[in-house]
Amino acid sequence: MCDLIARTGRLQQRYENGCRLVAGCIPFRYRNSEEVGDDSDCGKVVQVLMISSSGGPGLLFPKGGWENDETVREAAAREAVEEAGVRGILLDLLGEYEFKSKTHQDEFCPEGLCKASMYALYVKEELDSWPEQEMRSRTWLTIPEAVENCRHAWMKCALEEGFCKWHQDKGHELIQ
Repeated sequence: MCDLIARTGRLQQRYENGCRLVAGCIPFRYRNSEEVGDDSDCGKVVQVLMISSSGGPGLLFPKGGWENDETVREAAAREAVEEAGVRGILLDLLGEYEFKSKTHQDEFCPEGLCKASMYALYVKEELDSWPEQEMRSRTWLTIPEAVENCRHAWMKCALEEGFCKWHQDKGHELIQ
């Protein structure tokens, strides 16, 4: 049983110009190449954590509504705990991504437009229990595996154009 409770409801969520504001992250870690079956002798391999969708096939990165009583960074870190059961160091903003949600249309956002601020999250802890563990499973994947399994085009863009570029420029500094 998890002592943490996921936030629900839309009353405290932020909207801007008819868009629901969303915060999320791409959780990642490093593994030795032999641990992930990579025999190219590259040393360290980056893996990203994806979660199952509650609404269909494919995998997602943790994300959700940014609420009035928190910063966008706090919202991104909260979503990582609630949906994926991970904590870590929230690093740089990878970018802002617009998308249309079919399931999240409401009076404040009748067309379902959303703008997601996505961050890199260097995972330091995987929780044994977390609020949405009954609804979601988590899976560590290499970048090519994640691209192949990503459910939404905007998340694939966040991974390829946001995270991979960021990692090439700055993220590799984390490798010890």
